[in-house]
Amino acid sequence: MIFDRVLDGLGSAIVDGSLPPGHRDSIDGFVSRTGSSRSIVREAVRVLVGLGLLSAGRRVGLRVLPASEWDVLDPRVVGWRLAGPAREVTLAELRALRRAVEPAAARAAAGRASDASQRASQEALLAAADRLAAATGPDDAATFLQADREVHRLVLELSGNALYGRLHRVVARALDERAGIRPAVHDVGLHARLARAVVDGDPDGAGVVMTEIIDRTGA
Repeated sequence: MIFDRVLDGLGSAIVDGSLPPGHRDSIDGFVSRTGSSRSIVREAVRVLVGLGLLSAGRRVGLRVLPASEWDVLDPRVVGWRLAGPAREVTLAELRALRRAVEPAAARAAAGRASDASQRASQEALLAAADRLAAATGPDDAATFLQADREVHRLVLELSGNALYGRLHRVVARALDERAGIRPAVHDVGLHARLARAVVDGDPDGAGVVMTEIIDRTGA
């Protein structure tokens, strides 16, 4: 879509420093920069303001904001950072965030295993792990990634912590970095063990396995 191209172009330019903090511009300036229509540029600017990359004022126009103002947990901002000069820093930050949150979420999810209201999500977790295990062929990369995302989303959801649950999109964006990489047999087995530990009510086991899963990935 033209809108996505414009948004990605402007967002990337801000994140990679092509439009540095403090740079002032206007809708017309961005129209010239992108070659797009005013309506599309206005909508892209609205999103960028919401993400903390731009400020907009009637008298001062548009101003690029410093990284301290960015919504760095938004998957779009994560993606722009990964595509820019701060890629390695961003990968390290994602890994640290996941290592702090996901093992705790896995332990919490396993601790709630006896809650009957969680049964449907637990069954969905086991099914996602099964799909992941079955999608290890050379043509199964997309299916594997989708199942991998689902496993991690469901563990965060099953934790019962709404803040953990909200991080699933960030985790999914981190998992995207491994798209197309054929999984090792050991990693596939780890996901099956994780799902089983959660469903069987083994908090320590779930936390340990989740930690190993994260440590074996690049993000």
